Amino acid sequence: MTLIPMPQVALVTGASSGFGLLAAVSLARRGLRVVASMRDLSRRGELDQAAAAAGVSLQVVALDVTRPDTFAEALAQVGPVDVLVNNAGIGIVGAVENISMEEVRQTFETNFFGAVALIKAVLPGMRERRAGRIVNVSSIAARIASPGTPAYIASKYALEGLSDALRYEVHPFGIAVSIIEPGTFPTAMTKAPWMAARSGGAYEAIERAVESMLKASHTQKASDPQQVADAIVHAATARSPRRRYVVGSDARFALVVRSLLPTGAFEALIRSMIKPRNPPNQIT
Repeated sequence: MTLIPMPQVALVTGASSGFGLLAAVSLARRGLRVVASMRDLSRRGELDQAAAAAGVSLQVVALDVTRPDTFAEALAQVGPVDVLVNNAGIGIVGAVENISMEEVRQTFETNFFGAVALIKAVLPGMRERRAGRIVNVSSIAARIASPGTPAYIASKYALEGLSDALRYEVHPFGIAVSIIEPGTFPTAMTKAPWMAARSGGAYEAIERAVESMLKASHTQKASDPQQVADAIVHAATARSPRRRYVVGSDARFALVVRSLLPTGAFEALIRSMIKPRNPPNQIT
């Protein structure tokens, strides 16, 4: 694989754990100068341990993606950014009728608007240098929706739409835009799903089924999240990065099944996978 010219500076958001942590360490091992950002620097312990174990050094900065007014101060510590990895994200379990508008806005502020604001902050420099990589971490849920996490899914749909439009806009300036679409991997969301404050009622059975599935996926034959980090590294360093990286056997299988089944049959399959036990009301 041919690498883009060195040195390169990569900014990774949400690097305190999960995909962001692994991506930051993996990019540093490839020789990039990595700036690992997180909202709360008190949570950097796991990242520091991983970097020390890998024998790499990282620059760690405080950056809250929901506060664009603070970006200038954080980016001043970073300098020109050649690779932006928008990884910071949150997810919430709650049916559309149950989830509050504040919870919807909070999800979009982190998963979508924060990514847009950072892209806008680094694009002028990339455009002037006529080179750059933007890597947006989405989800296979943005291609195949399911019940129980509508705000999360909607935010990822929005991120993918933005990424596809942006790709056309920045291509003349030598900037590549890639989308990472992980399937189910052990993350903070699967370990302890965040439930909507008003979860329950008529949709409790569905919400609890989704919660149970997420928790089960965290421990039962969980896929290695390093696969996602490896995809991010490829998108950041390959001469011809892919537009989309579908990561995980479950994600690839789901896309194949979706392409083969009629829409009605596929939706019936999804409903059967998240079938409520003794639902309080019949939901059709």
